[in-house]
Amino acid sequence: MKIRFLIYLLISILAFSSCSLSRRLKKANQKYEIGEYYNAALIYKRVLTQIPSSDKELRGKVAFKLGNCYHYINHNTRADGAYRKAFRYNIADSTANLYYAEILRKTKNYKEAKAYYKKYLDYDENHSWASNGVFSADNARKWYKIESPYKIKIAYQFNSRRGDFCPVIGDEDGTTVYFTSSRKNQATGSKISKITGQKNNDLFIAKRNNSGKWEDPTPLPIEINTEFDEGVSCFSPDGKTMYFTQCRSIPGITYGAEIFVSQRAGGEWTTPKKIVLFEDSTITTAHPAIDPNNKYLYFVSDKDGGYGGKDIWRAQKINAVEWGEPENLGSDINTEGNEMFPSFKADGSFYFSSNGHPGYGGLDLFKAIHNPDEPAEFSSWIVKNMLIPINSSDDDFGISFIGNLNKGYFSSTRNQPKGYDNIYSFEIPIIEYSVEGKVFDNKNEPISDATIRIIGNDGTNTKVRAKKDGTYQFKLNKDVKYIMQATARGHINEKNNISTNDPKNTKLSNVNFKLAAIGKPVSINNIFYEFGKYTLSIESENALKGLVKMLTDNPHITIEIGAHTDMVGSEDINLSLSTKRAVSVVEFLIKSGIEKERLSAKGYGETKPVVADEAMSLQYDFLKIDDILNEEFIKKLNEKQMEIVNKINRRTEFMVIKTTYGMY
Repeated sequence: MKIRFLIYLLISILAFSSCSLSRRLKKANQKYEIGEYYNAALIYKRVLTQIPSSDKELRGKVAFKLGNCYHYINHNTRADGAYRKAFRYNIADSTANLYYAEILRKTKNYKEAKAYYKKYLDYDENHSWASNGVFSADNARKWYKIESPYKIKIAYQFNSRRGDFCPVIGDEDGTTVYFTSSRKNQATGSKISKITGQKNNDLFIAKRNNSGKWEDPTPLPIEINTEFDEGVSCFSPDGKTMYFTQCRSIPGITYGAEIFVSQRAGGEWTTPKKIVLFEDSTITTAHPAIDPNNKYLYFVSDKDGGYGGKDIWRAQKINAVEWGEPENLGSDINTEGNEMFPSFKADGSFYFSSNGHPGYGGLDLFKAIHNPDEPAEFSSWIVKNMLIPINSSDDDFGISFIGNLNKGYFSSTRNQPKGYDNIYSFEIPIIEYSVEGKVFDNKNEPISDATIRIIGNDGTNTKVRAKKDGTYQFKLNKDVKYIMQATARGHINEKNNISTNDPKNTKLSNVNFKLAAIGKPVSINNIFYEFGKYTLSIESENALKGLVKMLTDNPHITIEIGAHTDMVGSEDINLSLSTKRAVSVVEFLIKSGIEKERLSAKGYGETKPVVADEAMSLQYDFLKIDDILNEEFIKKLNEKQMEIVNKINRRTEFMVIKTTYGMY
């Protein structure tokens, strides 16, 4: 009798346990179906521990749904663990491969992600989302090396310890920003979202005061914020109409996401009204965006008839309360993945986030423009990934520009293990290019009356006067090639080129000009000959290229090449040697394309010793200004000083003879 009772009791316990498990699983599935992923995950997690180990099929199904719940609320690490359990229990659902591949790509495990994408393609070889996933996994590492010109930083003035996302610029100069946040709001309470497990979101506003400092964000009034979940917002071009998402949650009724509209009257927002876009009120509509012409309302929906997942749609505005029949934006924008968070720049360029287009992982931000080569009413979209650092392997979304400027704000889950969103600022820094330098003569003395002519291929044609110290400065435009020419009375012109479209160039370039005086000898630096010979060395030929450039830039001048020796050796030998050295320079210039009629050669031997100038006196303490470095002077020096002075006297010079060659 006792044995029968115990058996009966055991059967009753097992039956009760089975019924309890069944009820919990049913409840979890119901919450999963209506999108209450956080609450569903709590139940699935408990249920998974109660399923008999022998029932691998059920364990696999529950683990898969648990992974999906974590995936949807951005708990990537937990999602990874749940999906791995599902595969350990031989989950039969092929979509598990696709969803798990998405998690692996978000965690930069591209090699393993590719393998799971390919497993899914074994079931559906034409699935573009999975194909794009394979392509992304193959190329993501390479894409990380390609950065956009944008610079980003976290916007501490808007962020809290909770989720803050989808910033919207409220005015032309960016001094007012609206955004969505799950931070505390005394007016709406602390009700926890059944979808995310965080406090329900509210809409907040932040303003920059007259001193340029951001004031603490404040919640919008109770006409807008409620006990429910308020999401993405947008504003009409005049700022008087606000559209926003709201997710109402009433026991026994499933509303999903809905779009509401409110008007600003007398500084206050009117009671919001629901916008009806589809006859079926159960169809989700969210993430509103008004185009700059105030003609279309763009939004997100998972309505049947799309391309899969969530698609971006639009409806034409008829009047303040009526909208035309919604149309899907098509396959250029929408994929079998999710396309969400549409927004516009003031110039009409369109932005959205997607995990279906090729990208780094999670939601990436994309820019879309109409194809300019096609008729406007039939044109396709050209879609481009916004690249690093705007995008990351996590979710990047909700971008907003300040007018037509290349700056604004966006939101991202990067570096957030709990899946919270943060707001970031972005901008393309405005780089101001300029050139500065000095104009001086062959003795390194500044030329105070010099003029620099600057001509650019953007139409720039201007003159800049050098200051008394010979310095000048001029602002340049980006992506322009310039020709610069310095001129001064009694001196030969000199040209230089500069470009601001060379990435190697810095923002500030330094260009100096050395102008040779007319009728005065100018030393040619770095001209070397072997002792007692007149053949030019390779180093000398390189130095003479500057002289070739000067003659080319100034086609109407003729010059004399003068060569000088030191006092070593007889006067006749030195005169002959210097003449041959001058001739060798002339021959090099002729070979370089300079007309021989513009050139003459003369050897001076040791007949014209150098007269020390200020620069020499500063370089050598035994020399004074106006010292004549002749034989009489040299014999008073020590051996080392003699060697220095002989080297100074061994020189090759040029002197401009005429400035009218070929003009008459």
